[in-house]
Amino acid sequence: MASVADIPAAEWDNCACPETGPPKDPFTTHRFLLALEQSGSVGADSGWQPRHLAARRGGELRGVMPLYAKSHSQGEYIFDFNWAHAYEQAGGNYYPKLQSAVPFTPATGRRLLAPTDAGRTALLQGAVQVAKQNKISSFHMTFCTDDEFELGGEFGLMQRTTQQFHWVNQGYGCFDDFLAKLSSRKRKNIRKERRVAQAFGGEIQSLTGDQILPEHWDAFWHFYQDTGARKWGTPYLTREFFTIAQETLRDDILLVLAKCDGRYVAGALNFIGAETLYGRYWGAVEDHPCLHFELCYYQAIDAAIARGLTRVEAGAQGEHKLARGYLPVPVHSLHWIADDGFANAVQIFLDAEAKAVNQDIAVLNTFGPFRKGEIDESTE
Repeated sequence: MASVADIPAAEWDNCACPETGPPKDPFTTHRFLLALEQSGSVGADSGWQPRHLAARRGGELRGVMPLYAKSHSQGEYIFDFNWAHAYEQAGGNYYPKLQSAVPFTPATGRRLLAPTDAGRTALLQGAVQVAKQNKISSFHMTFCTDDEFELGGEFGLMQRTTQQFHWVNQGYGCFDDFLAKLSSRKRKNIRKERRVAQAFGGEIQSLTGDQILPEHWDAFWHFYQDTGARKWGTPYLTREFFTIAQETLRDDILLVLAKCDGRYVAGALNFIGAETLYGRYWGAVEDHPCLHFELCYYQAIDAAIARGLTRVEAGAQGEHKLARGYLPVPVHSLHWIADDGFANAVQIFLDAEAKAVNQDIAVLNTFGPFRKGEIDESTE
């Protein structure tokens, strides 16, 4: 399908988020993917061409997969630039490739949007078949769930393990309960950072739903442009995306803004899932000490505790998150490459990478801020 609009929203969401209440995966809802398309953030010359996959039986929709034909490897966060370079150095055409992902969104979530293993396997088979029939070099599924990771391995796809930093709620009733689990030095440092940040000379607002007004998006667009220009050269999302977000996504959003002398000076955008708060974008037009930590990390922890959420995913990269209670966790992707010889070489790399990542996670956990014995290993 060339657009998620080709499937009615109710049918798509029945596959993508059958749970009642907030969606478990806010980024695979029909409204989010449609906002990306309608705003021009994907499609056209973006290098993300929608090619969504649908599985039907007897005319009934049984499953869907967000799928894109990619002409580059930007905006993925589990990167394969070196694979592409090596493939093309050997005389092949790596692009276009097929990518099952949520564009510009390094958040773990379901990609095989079907209620049964049979339906999920059918979607995997369909994606690989599309790649084969169109002589496409490869198919990739990034930031998939643990269950999908295992299913893909059984199907014969190559498995890749990388890492992120997540905060896990161990039943805390308030922020101080979380701090009580930390070593004295780390606890004092976080309290100091919060005091410094909150003394920036203004107020911090946490807004969601109808509390979010168009003026807030006007401010946040400037923050987002600043961060996007510094990190990526060109911001991924268009201004129109935030206009559409005001209309269709504001109930899924927690917007944390800092206001000083009558103007907004910094902000962080989060998406609200049924179990997880997803930190997505941050930006500022003024520099205030520790305000980044407060808006992005500590306000997110406060919100997760208040909402009874189990986790905060704070996006890609950032070992600085470790000292603030965000611990390293493995994240997963699946890969299929048409050329057997190249696939074998990639598999050797993946085996070595997985070993290094697992060792890195083990070492980083020893440098975490928690007192010995305070972390439930089942949550790591």
